[in-house]
Amino acid sequence: MSSTSPFGSRPLPPPVALPQFDDPDAPALPPPPQGPNGVQPPPPRTETPKPPPPIFGAPAAPVSPGLEPSNKLPRNDDDAEAIKELTDALAAAETRQTRTRLVLTGLFFVVAGLAIAAVWWASDRPATATPEEIDAAIDEAVSETTVPEPIGPAIFNTLIPSMVLIQLDSGGDIGSIGTGVVINDQADIMTAFHVVDGQGEIQISFTDGTTTTATISESDPAIDIAVLSVAQPPEVLVPAVIGGGVAIGEPVWALGNPLGLTGSFSEGVVSGLDRTLPIEEDFSLEGLIQFDAAVNPGSSGGPLINRGGQVVGIVTALASPTGEDFFSGIGFAVPIATAGGAAGGPQQ
Repeated sequence: MSSTSPFGSRPLPPPVALPQFDDPDAPALPPPPQGPNGVQPPPPRTETPKPPPPIFGAPAAPVSPGLEPSNKLPRNDDDAEAIKELTDALAAAETRQTRTRLVLTGLFFVVAGLAIAAVWWASDRPATATPEEIDAAIDEAVSETTVPEPIGPAIFNTLIPSMVLIQLDSGGDIGSIGTGVVINDQADIMTAFHVVDGQGEIQISFTDGTTTTATISESDPAIDIAVLSVAQPPEVLVPAVIGGGVAIGEPVWALGNPLGLTGSFSEGVVSGLDRTLPIEEDFSLEGLIQFDAAVNPGSSGGPLINRGGQVVGIVTALASPTGEDFFSGIGFAVPIATAGGAAGGPQQ
């Protein structure tokens, strides 16, 4: 017997009869709608509304089965105001949270930096020294420190061999006392003219103990300068070094025999230049150096010395506002250039 089914197809099973439930009380169902050509149309599609988007990234609330989310707008202004307040509160909360995170992060970095600095400082600190070690370190530093020597003693030692004491001997009576300085290899002495302007023999005493007499070889009373020639120079002769000009404020030293105190040394500064000092009613000394190193009677004729140990002037007078012969803080000297040129001594 030949088969009517296509090749390879399987025979369809016989139809199965569905059970029938007859309920006499059940209401009759309306007949299904018929489409054109007697075809039943598909059931209508029902679209489920989508839930509203979450606010500020909050997860959407799950939709319970059987409940449909509402996409309707608030019914009135109160609902809209409530929603706005809620939104603002959420935004403020998020801002505060961000600020808090920033503050905590900054505090963390500050604390970390302080900790690192503390560790570095502790590791860099030197070891604690004992009092004995501190004393030893101080002694070593002091021993290695070179303190410059004061220039005053050096200046004194340089000029003292060139100093002389001048006295006038009037028949055994010592008259005026003054000072002079050796200015050349012939043992010529420069001094103030008023020191030797008097009656009597000029007595010279060198610092090595040699004594001799002297005569005036050159003089200029207008500037109170005289040059003396000695009868017998000492065996060891040390002439002074002649310097140049000075400036106000420059340190100077005066070396002389004030009040008979031989070899007295005082320090000061130049306090004025080109001064004029009245000596008599019709006579004044001009172009003088004003200084404040202490001088007194007996200092006249002595050298005014700069910091290089050079003679820059010859002491000639002191200011005496009361008329007494004592130092009142101001002395005067003839510049060495003026003294040397006018009295035939060394030129500047």
